[in-house]
Amino acid sequence: MEQLPPPPGERPARTTHASPGAAYTATATVSEQGIVTGWSEDARRLLGYVPSEVVGLPAADLLADRPDQPAASGGSGGSDESGGTGTAARPVAPGQERWSGTVPLRHRDGRRLDTGLLAHRRTADGGAVEWFVVSAVVGAADASWNGPLGEWAFDRSPCVLAIFDEDLRLVRANAGMHRALCLTEAEMRGLRLSEIAPDPVSEETERGMRRVLETGEPQSVDGFIRPPGAGPAHDWATTLAPVPGPDGRVRGVYLTAHDKPTGDTPTRQALPPDLDAARITTAPDSARTAQELADASVPRLADFAVVDLLEPSARGEAPARSPGTGALTVSRSAVRSVHGGSQESRFAVGETTVYPPLSPPAECMAAGRGAVYGTADPAVARWVAQDAGARWISEFGTHSLMLVPLRDGGITLGLAVFGRHQHREPFDLEDLRLAEELTARAATTIHRARRTSREHTTTMTLQRSLLPHTLPAQSALEIASRYLPAAGEAGVGGDWFDVIPLSGARVALVVGDVVGHGMRASATMGRLRTAVRTLADVDLPPDELLTHLDDLIIHLSADETGGEAAGGIGTTCLYVVYDPVTRRCTAARAGHPPPAVVSPEGSAYLLDVPAGPPLGLGGLPFETVEVELPEGSLLTLYTDGLLQARDHDIDEALDTMLAALIQPASTLDTVCDRVLTALLTHRPDDDVALLVARTRGLHTDKVAVWDLPSDPSFVGQARRNATDQLTAWGLDEAAFVTELVVSELVTNAIRYGESPVQLRLIHEGAHLICEVSDSSGTAPHMRRARIFDEGGRGLLLVAQLTQRWGTRHTLSGKTIWAEQSLVGS
Repeated sequence: MEQLPPPPGERPARTTHASPGAAYTATATVSEQGIVTGWSEDARRLLGYVPSEVVGLPAADLLADRPDQPAASGGSGGSDESGGTGTAARPVAPGQERWSGTVPLRHRDGRRLDTGLLAHRRTADGGAVEWFVVSAVVGAADASWNGPLGEWAFDRSPCVLAIFDEDLRLVRANAGMHRALCLTEAEMRGLRLSEIAPDPVSEETERGMRRVLETGEPQSVDGFIRPPGAGPAHDWATTLAPVPGPDGRVRGVYLTAHDKPTGDTPTRQALPPDLDAARITTAPDSARTAQELADASVPRLADFAVVDLLEPSARGEAPARSPGTGALTVSRSAVRSVHGGSQESRFAVGETTVYPPLSPPAECMAAGRGAVYGTADPAVARWVAQDAGARWISEFGTHSLMLVPLRDGGITLGLAVFGRHQHREPFDLEDLRLAEELTARAATTIHRARRTSREHTTTMTLQRSLLPHTLPAQSALEIASRYLPAAGEAGVGGDWFDVIPLSGARVALVVGDVVGHGMRASATMGRLRTAVRTLADVDLPPDELLTHLDDLIIHLSADETGGEAAGGIGTTCLYVVYDPVTRRCTAARAGHPPPAVVSPEGSAYLLDVPAGPPLGLGGLPFETVEVELPEGSLLTLYTDGLLQARDHDIDEALDTMLAALIQPASTLDTVCDRVLTALLTHRPDDDVALLVARTRGLHTDKVAVWDLPSDPSFVGQARRNATDQLTAWGLDEAAFVTELVVSELVTNAIRYGESPVQLRLIHEGAHLICEVSDSSGTAPHMRRARIFDEGGRGLLLVAQLTQRWGTRHTLSGKTIWAEQSLVGS
């Protein structure tokens, strides 16, 4: 069954590797002395020789019938005596810059190949003169261009042209192309433009061709191509347009060119000064720009103007490239009349209106081109009869209409409708040109505004999805948080915060700030937040965690090229761990502002944490500070966006923040709001993350500790100590699981660890934590025991009976911990 073609204007999928029947260009370089100096992979495909077999040898050795002298060095290039098709090789004349002809070459397997060659004389990078030789091998897929498809496309040409296929290889060229480049169609067929006429303009033209294939939209190139020996330079105006096949697919590119006007030829006028195009600003506001367009055109260009915009889709996508000729729903965005409110009041800005199918507005937007109509035109008469919203045309006494789509980057954004009822002259083509320039400026601004809004919305959604929606349940800290996105055009930044419960009832607080704004910063923030959580689960000390994060960012940046803050280099981070049992706080920072502390007595200060370098710089250490915080202390973490106010410096901002923190407040939410109100008199220019925590303590009646001798006979005593403590806490229902956990962990510590051994039980709200510490740094690993193994199942039982378990390394050894949930016990 025949495969259906893709929709009109859409390119078929293409693989990145060449199929056996695909076209290719064999290339080689030959010195002025006739020595092969370069040999491409496609040259190997053509003749079978690898570079080591050819480079450094005379090019004449490749000829099937070796002449007296190589063609590339000024002698005969061979003849067409073999009967091969194409142009026979011609001698190279002194000073000749280009040579073409058919040459009999010898394949590595001995076969004779009559090959068409095109050679360009050029100066290499080192200054040596050489010949760049190309030969196109036409693929089987190109056969379709020799049939009805090629004739159909060529017959549609509006002027002298060449046609290039989807690989940008020439398939057709008319007499004008032959005259311009002094090459026949046969000599150019299968080559790219940069191979036919190596020139910076040719390369720019090829880039334009690729844009045509990718977008389906015409492109233009200003420049000139100077064919060798063609006399004075030709100054071209080049237009590139898609070649739609009979099935609607973009099958290639038209290249049309003509001489640009000289100084003696009248040129296209610029916008006249009385058309105040400067009113159309670059403000990121679609409605404002639409009104500026209407204001700029009335009364200088028209007596009445209305601007209607297509609405983006519900998902925030841009409108379609071609809206179609069916009914179109638009939003009326701007109105302006020479008569002011008496006419403008008839139109409700902000409401939607519908253009009927096949009406002039629908057809203009579908075609993507402006048009001028007289009101007596039958199409206008049908529109007025069908659409009550168009009755103004007859009621205002309009005698001439001009409709111009708002387009940018191939996207149709809306329509500007201009009318004349006071001007006696109807609109003409010059008026249409001026209107198209005005609408193009407005469309660019509107498109940018919508794209910025869409990107901002997407970034905000990503940012909020990566930040914690709810703070985890824990009893060590009372916490409140705030996050405010930036208000500037730069977009949302990469600020983040997190609260991570750790083993032993401890809690980690994290605040970070990724350099930059937009989607890239938010994505980097998400990766770093995930990395911090992963490293925190390993229970690394703050300084070691930041060191690992620093290494990660260096590796990420090595995988990325260009752009601001590649991979997160320059990110700042503050990592704090609070232990409610010891009431000690451990902190380290990487280029981040220090945390603020308010004591229970009301004194406020910045915690003296050594300032490490921002992340991603590498080679510099991070330092940890450990302090005791009395129960009820206030700990505040924040990003620098909170301090970067326009009306005061950093020191004033810090004093203001500390003053707001020491004021009494009933809740921490009140504290957050008070800090933001005191420091921010406007929407911040940078993101703001704020985390405020009040410390709590686990009193001694909730913690039990026993030092154990390294003697297996004391395992039973450890179990009894644990069950007696559970009875004192009223947790007898948890005794069975706790006995098994204590027995396994203590036995492992005595058998495989080093003394001293310590058992600790922590009753934290709805959780019971069992910890066994010893002086060995070797961590146990859970393994799968075989059927007849006598041991190896202890940790598996611990993992199955508890909510979570793990290992925490300390300066003096390690701690194995297991946490049970008391809910339902």
